[in-house]
Amino acid sequence: MTPIPSHPVPSVVAGLAAIAALALVLPLLSRRVEERLEPFFLVLGAAAVTVSGLWSGPLVAEALKAPVTIGGLPVGIFQVVLVVGVAIHYFNRAFCAAVLRLVRILGPHAFVFALVAFFGLLSSVISVILAACLLSEIVAGLPMAKRDRVSLIVAACFAAGLGACLSPLGEPLSTILVSKLAGPPHYAGFFFPLRALGRYLVPGVLGLAALTAAKLGPRIDVHGREHVVEYAETLGSVFARAVKVFVFVAALILLGEGFRPLITWYFGGVPAGVLYWVNSVSAVLDNATLTAIEIGPALALPQIVAIVMGLSIAGGMLIPGNIPNIVAAGRMKIRMKEWARVGIPAGLALMAIYFVILFVF
Repeated sequence: MTPIPSHPVPSVVAGLAAIAALALVLPLLSRRVEERLEPFFLVLGAAAVTVSGLWSGPLVAEALKAPVTIGGLPVGIFQVVLVVGVAIHYFNRAFCAAVLRLVRILGPHAFVFALVAFFGLLSSVISVILAACLLSEIVAGLPMAKRDRVSLIVAACFAAGLGACLSPLGEPLSTILVSKLAGPPHYAGFFFPLRALGRYLVPGVLGLAALTAAKLGPRIDVHGREHVVEYAETLGSVFARAVKVFVFVAALILLGEGFRPLITWYFGGVPAGVLYWVNSVSAVLDNATLTAIEIGPALALPQIVAIVMGLSIAGGMLIPGNIPNIVAAGRMKIRMKEWARVGIPAGLALMAIYFVILFVF
């Protein structure tokens, strides 16, 4: 990892602040940027690394390698998105029929609850990437109005982002968490995230599932007479979506590395309660990078819990905030404004609830 100066450099701070503002504002104001989100964030990532002066061979290698590997294994986000997309392309009729049959058997309320809760908790076992691929294919085919499908997938991605933190199998955040705390005094092992965070994450996933079922269950047309979405994906569009995910993940790695000086200079001495809210920047930054910088063995367990909860919740607010958001938005062609309309109010409400739980009680 390239070393950074020990004290803030004004030109670097100003440049990174400008890049952060562009990342937050332009996708919401410009339709052209919104339609080209992946190359836009790739350019911002490259600009952030340039401003910080942190270009290196290992960084470029990581940006190219990370989307096609998981934990060093040669199966990554790109391959999972591509394989699931191709499978659904050939078997979409049978898949959609099976989903609709399950809706009728369970009833819409129970189906939505089971969908959000099951994939939210399962994401810690099968990885959040596979969970997001399956979730987006199921929701994309549900007979619902477009706005309701967006609300459902945003809620499900919040749940998947929370549930993935329960084990190192879920996502890079929890893997890095265990790695950073493996020694004294925490001696973190495989079950450390579950022991430390389970009492907060599991009720959060189940609560999201219950609220989503109550609100959106009745919006499913059980008999499939209205809002039926015809499958329109070609093999070319499936491959193009996998490439876009590749580019997006690479862009977030560059963006996270580029912002490392800013995070190192200003986040270190921030009290846990303030840092919890400051970590809402993970709505547009890679939360794994933030975890690697902020987490360390010197922190007490309540501080660790607060940091991870802030990162995992805020990651659901915007499309770049988390891998499941990127995968689902790409499959369902959800724009940044559409996601933000649901994700920002829901994320702020969740953060407020957990702030009371973590810092008041």
